[in-house]
Amino acid sequence: MIMTGARSRVTERKVLLVPEGLSGERVDAAIARMLGLSRSRVVELIGDGHVLLDGAAIGKSDRVSVGSMLEVELSDQPRVAAVRPEEVEGVVIVYDDDDIVVIDKPVGVAAHPSLGWTGPDVLSHLAGAGFRISTSGVPERRGIVQRLDVGTSGLMVVAKSERAYTILKRAFRSRSVDKIYHALVQGHPDPFAGTIEAPIGRHPKADYKMAVMDGGRHSVTHYSTVEAFVAATLLEIKLETGRTHQIRVHMAAIRHPCVGDLMYGADPVLADKLGLERQWLHAVRLSFTHPSSGELMQFESEYPPDLRDALDVIGAWQTGA
Repeated sequence: MIMTGARSRVTERKVLLVPEGLSGERVDAAIARMLGLSRSRVVELIGDGHVLLDGAAIGKSDRVSVGSMLEVELSDQPRVAAVRPEEVEGVVIVYDDDDIVVIDKPVGVAAHPSLGWTGPDVLSHLAGAGFRISTSGVPERRGIVQRLDVGTSGLMVVAKSERAYTILKRAFRSRSVDKIYHALVQGHPDPFAGTIEAPIGRHPKADYKMAVMDGGRHSVTHYSTVEAFVAATLLEIKLETGRTHQIRVHMAAIRHPCVGDLMYGADPVLADKLGLERQWLHAVRLSFTHPSSGELMQFESEYPPDLRDALDVIGAWQTGA
């Protein structure tokens, strides 16, 4: 233990060697994964000068190499996002047993607590409703095996048992879970069906965004056309990988951003005409093998009212109504 004189706060010094599997990662992402901290917490530590890479001060976007030595000083009073037991209006329990609970998440609800987010989240809802969730994982993300953006609605599964957490995490990593989304995108992709394979990483100038970039993580998105409208196309999208903002980033990269997704270049005029205050993106189907019974579990979710209304408006343009 080390005593820091000015604040008289106990800190613990961690010395980490970067494993081969994290070589090339940003330093904030690598430390977050090795120590089970939120990335926001790691960025805070780096900014306060509590992280050294091979003995030198670093920036959060610096990259690590296999065998590099990281030194991290952790105070005894880290800021940690906490689960606040409170039921959230609009969260629907689609399925529940001893191992899993499947949620239909509304827009405006995060998957789990995080630093800087003061709104509702799925884990807090489950705690408030009396559900007992797996204790595996980072404290503020216990039981979470997949995530949906705050602005994305639809299906997600949460592990209740330790066994379910381990098996489902492995299933998501091995890409044996089918995650199907519908997205209304601007314009008409050419071809009407295809695959986008482009690496995704943290945006170099905006930490809250992601981008297609060299050195990013391997990312694959498959899409096909459900219906073409005058100014947009309704796509069915299957994720082969599960990167942060993957669909939004990949569609923006081919110049067909999700309608309403102003962060990634969508037209605000079109969004306003359709009455959208978020990206038109919904997790419509989820299927996976049950972690205990081995049964194939399949779930579907209907479009929420704001997305349904936007489709009705753009469909009326098509018919001239």
